[in-house]
Amino acid sequence: MLRFAFTIAVGLAIGPGSAAASAPNQAQGSDPAISMPQVKAAIDKLGDLDFPTRMTAARTVRRAPAPVAVPALLEAVAAHKDGYVRFRALVLLAGFNDPRTREVMLSSLAEPNDRLRTVAYAYFEHNPDASVLPRLLAASAKEDSEFVRPPLMRALAAHGSDARVRETMSGLVVKGQDFFRSAVIEALGDHKAVYAAPRITEVAKLDGPLQDDAVVALGKIGDKAALPVFAALQRSAPRNTQPAIAGAICLLGVNCTTHVNYLIDTLRFAIKNPGFQDLLRAASASLAALAAGGHEKAAEILIEHGVPSRDPARAAIALALGTVALRNTPLLLKVLERQPDPGPAVELLRDAFDMLEEDFEEERFFVHVRRAYWQAAEASATRKVANALIQRLEF
Repeated sequence: MLRFAFTIAVGLAIGPGSAAASAPNQAQGSDPAISMPQVKAAIDKLGDLDFPTRMTAARTVRRAPAPVAVPALLEAVAAHKDGYVRFRALVLLAGFNDPRTREVMLSSLAEPNDRLRTVAYAYFEHNPDASVLPRLLAASAKEDSEFVRPPLMRALAAHGSDARVRETMSGLVVKGQDFFRSAVIEALGDHKAVYAAPRITEVAKLDGPLQDDAVVALGKIGDKAALPVFAALQRSAPRNTQPAIAGAICLLGVNCTTHVNYLIDTLRFAIKNPGFQDLLRAASASLAALAAGGHEKAAEILIEHGVPSRDPARAAIALALGTVALRNTPLLLKVLERQPDPGPAVELLRDAFDMLEEDFEEERFFVHVRRAYWQAAEASATRKVANALIQRLEF
């Protein structure tokens, strides 16, 4: 479940597109001139109340050579007096892919600091480790932080072949607070948990706040046994649930053109009629699910309609595009490369990143984009797009 909060992102630190960052002796964009004292000073500013100062500090750390940055980050995670700095240091540490990171993440699972636990669970979703599974299962019975529990559910969902996980996650689909159940259902859909489909189907058949989540999750799981359920819901479900049903049917590979056209028409209608924000969010979210699942046209539709839009429609579409950026970065880069001018689409994505509060996932996005920049030919579309993202998103 992607979280969001409103912030303003401003900063002018050097990026790969500048002469300094393009120096030929640099490896993957690191700057050998950045010293240990500079890195430590930057780490101290990761918790500064001034957002541009925090952003510039993070960019300095990211550009430091790993032998300089990693020891300083390890020290900060372990002992810095500011809990927020410890959290940001752990996020940045994950971006360096150092072998010591696993042990730090493992110890962070027991941290009283909610933010550190959130990062650790997110890390173990993307780096599944069977030896950690008993701790994840134990945490599922007691972790009740609204920010920590969703990444814990995703970390568990990554172990879908384990019988204990299947039993635990299937049970959590139908019990507990709706907010937490939503996170479980989304995680199961993203990890294509066929074993949970019967329980998710129960939820999909019921009108209520979780119906959309359950419908989309069934589409992501990809079992066409859900089609009769979707057909019945097309006749009975509320209007605001219809975009989720259309997206889910398309995810199953059935009548995709018809259902995507319906989503386009719905999006256009809701943009022109401000009183239909729920419908707008539903259509945007369905297109995001399609794009995250590999449908490039869905991402193109979000860009096409989001770029010229104004709030409140723009915010909903931007958040949908942000979801695509975090869930399927390669697809988004590919779509942006085809834009005659990627600038307006990057600005839309910047709006999303100003709202999103997914630090670990954003750092993964940053790492992917910077790697794409340095691996691409100098005059290529990939490098042009990656540079635009680095400069405008200020990482």
